[in-house]
Amino acid sequence: MRARIVPLSERMSTRMSVSLVFVLLAVVSLSAQTFRGTILGTVTDASGAVIAGAKVVVKNTGTGLQRETETSADGSYSLPELPIGTYTVTVTQTGFQTFIATGVTVDVASERRVDAAMKPGEVATKVEVAGDLLPQVETTSAELGGTLTAETIANLPVNGRDYTKLIYLNPGVAGSPDQMSASPGSFGTFSMNGSRGRANNFLLDGTDMNDGFRNDPAIN
Repeated sequence: MRARIVPLSERMSTRMSVSLVFVLLAVVSLSAQTFRGTILGTVTDASGAVIAGAKVVVKNTGTGLQRETETSADGSYSLPELPIGTYTVTVTQTGFQTFIATGVTVDVASERRVDAAMKPGEVATKVEVAGDLLPQVETTSAELGGTLTAETIANLPVNGRDYTKLIYLNPGVAGSPDQMSASPGSFGTFSMNGSRGRANNFLLDGTDMNDGFRNDPAIN
């Protein structure tokens, strides 16, 4: 029977590799949690061929926030982590008319697809498309969720004006609005899309606001 002595440097290298993998997994997990949204799409010409290097500018019509990028070699673009609101998307490229999409609504954790079919012509010529004519069905992600606006809840009879009761207006939410646990023998007052009630995570403007003991929101 032979025993192999592992040098300290090799052990340290192994530990560092394991730690690095853990950090990468943690980053991937955290990146999936966001309270902002994304605008993405593909830019093509009249024949359907992709256009690389086209300039894409999105502007929040309510705050004036502006972000820009360029399409990649496959004609695609993505502008993630956009604050919720209504945006105007402008696409320009030399030799093509300017494409403008107005009224593009970005909700929490949503991905709005805005594809631009560019027509040959002067950049000064503009082709405008209304946001409500764009695809409204989520086709880029399998995530389930919903957004409740002030207009939606303004006149609802919410008991005690407890905002947590509003969660039951979203599809996929199960539990009891009287705050009984959705998971017998566990904490958590509701279940989303089949997950355990104690698996809920509450964020306020992106900041953790969880009650670590009962898994309820720390602010009510």
